Amino acid sequence: MSDFQQLSRSVAGLTAFITGAASGMGRATAHVFAAEGANVAVTDFSMEGAAAVAAEIAAQGGKARAWALDVSHRDTINDVIKECATHFGGLDIVINNAGISVSRPIDSDDYEAAWDKAITVMLTAHPRVVRAALPYLRKSKSPRIVNIASTEALGATATFSPYSAAKGGVVGWTRSLAVELGREGITVNCICPGPITTGMTARIQDEQKQIYAKRRTALGRYGAPEEVAHMTLSLCLPAASFLTGAIIPVDGGLMARNA
Repeated sequence: MSDFQQLSRSVAGLTAFITGAASGMGRATAHVFAAEGANVAVTDFSMEGAAAVAAEIAAQGGKARAWALDVSHRDTINDVIKECATHFGGLDIVINNAGISVSRPIDSDDYEAAWDKAITVMLTAHPRVVRAALPYLRKSKSPRIVNIASTEALGATATFSPYSAAKGGVVGWTRSLAVELGREGITVNCICPGPITTGMTARIQDEQKQIYAKRRTALGRYGAPEEVAHMTLSLCLPAASFLTGAIIPVDGGLMARNA
């Protein structure tokens, strides 16, 4: 019998690059990783928002720096990742979290514009980020990629076809990339959040949220951004070295429930 292996459950000293980190699940993820000792690159379309999160982390004794990043711009992605790796001395973890809410009926006049925006921000940006980060991930002792999709990739809501298509693409791309990069020890996994209390769901009235959650989820409630962030952390632990290509719903049992 072989000796028991003591695998590390610490991300201390590793560098995590997070997109869409100024609010919601991205902000929670930045805080969770920083609290565990990781260096955190807080990136977001809003530099003001990203800087605020980095300041929050610094005030709590964590290590973070903010960058403005519009993930729809390829050149900006390349520049920011290079600056991040230079600043922190490497890059170990990529978390593709940036997203937008896009809903359009198929026959609406601006459907194609909505489609293009959804695909660019929530699908095309992911490989651009990974391609820019790959030279640094290949030098890491614990390289991890986590893509944030949605349960809309596993089920569907009327008029959300641009959003669902983008998130469904993330699921397929995650699996393919996991196979491609597996022999290099780079794990690639995907989280599909269900109903989570974030800025995207803030416009939904509390009463409607309660009705939906009780009807659709096993736990009978909306989730908190921190609950998604902790699953992301789990996927990025050095000990999670044999988990790749996984599509994990963090949805309070929404996808498990029939009625």
